[in-house]
Amino acid sequence: MTPFARPAGPRSLAARQAAAAAGTAVLRGVLAEDDARLLLLVPDPHARFAAVELAAPFAASVLDDGYGVCSYVFAWTPDREPLAASGVLGGYLEGFGDLRMRPDAATAIPLGDRTWAVVCDAEWPSGRIAELAPREVLRGQLAALEGLGLVPSVGIEHEVVFTGANGPLTAHGTDYALGGTEHLAPLLADIRSGLAEAGLGVESARAECHPGQYEVVLRHRDALAACDDVLLQQLIVRRAAARHGVTASYLAAPEPGQGNSGHVHLSLSTVDGSPPDLLGGFLAGVLRDARALTAVWAPTWNSYVRLRTAPFSPRDVRWGHDDRTAAVRVAGPPSDPRLEFRFAGADAQPHLVVAALLAAGRFGLEEGLAPPEPGVSAGTLATSPWEALSLLERAGELLGADVAAQLTALLTEEIESGLDAVTDWQRRRGALRS
Repeated sequence: MTPFARPAGPRSLAARQAAAAAGTAVLRGVLAEDDARLLLLVPDPHARFAAVELAAPFAASVLDDGYGVCSYVFAWTPDREPLAASGVLGGYLEGFGDLRMRPDAATAIPLGDRTWAVVCDAEWPSGRIAELAPREVLRGQLAALEGLGLVPSVGIEHEVVFTGANGPLTAHGTDYALGGTEHLAPLLADIRSGLAEAGLGVESARAECHPGQYEVVLRHRDALAACDDVLLQQLIVRRAAARHGVTASYLAAPEPGQGNSGHVHLSLSTVDGSPPDLLGGFLAGVLRDARALTAVWAPTWNSYVRLRTAPFSPRDVRWGHDDRTAAVRVAGPPSDPRLEFRFAGADAQPHLVVAALLAAGRFGLEEGLAPPEPGVSAGTLATSPWEALSLLERAGELLGADVAAQLTALLTEEIESGLDAVTDWQRRRGALRS
């Protein structure tokens, strides 16, 4: 097993750190070669990477010294414009200074053409962590969970829609189909090759239920790796799609009644490796706070189209055994169950989604909560961005006041931008009045 391998199952923060140290030594040798390049990647709040590419021989030194990235990457809009500067966000926007990217060599993957990509942590010049960096938010929740002697294993399913000049690459849904996916075959072969070369550990792939929709699932792994790798997977998928003249869209609702989901499969292990009771306090905590965390699961205007219209994106907060109509599905054998959380869309920031699940579940464990019976509703998710915005005070208790302030600023900007836009729906409604 190489230092860059993604082992299946849980891995403690200390074990990850050891893997990063081993990976740094190997990566330094690779980057010392002529023409080698290093792509530094930092996950931003919009489920994408901020990136800087470096060339040899300088790239190798960055593994020790880090490299700068403008602090506003954690306080910007999808258009890469700064958010309104207030509270904690002001520190990220004042002067537009640099944070330091610290490569986590355990995340390294080859991208071809003598280029390696590595996901980075972010810190202030003083060495203090950048508290709004999604990766740091997740790491904080992992450390708190380890304080209870628990380590999670996570698998994330992101659906994607492939669209060409004439629309989706399949004219209709092809759920589990082989026939009808022929137009996808050359692109899928390219994606398969890229993911294999990167060593991301694909478990399965299949056609999905909406036109042009497909799903590639990576094996379950430690939470940081799962979130990093699903974004690296998107990077590889989008690059392959571009080579074929195709768009790969992770929009939560490609059309009304359709959904690109970001389901999270999660199990827990104790330090000694034994499975704890997932169906008690952890499940109860998530069910209790799922509504308050809607802004995490549904960060965009389009997210609410998915929640309101897509039939397999349930708003009702209930759980069930192997029930895909429930917001939380218990899957796996009775001796080793896992929870599938079906709240989030593919547009949600995965590090924040998993951090929110861990925080809510940990509070449930610490408070000794008990879940309702399967099939019994514990409430509903928010049905509009306004409603989700009004609930974010609880997110501050779970994830910290700074993160709640960031979420508030992001969702407020999303609402205001939507209200400032003229859409095809508005044009159609206007035409009906003439």
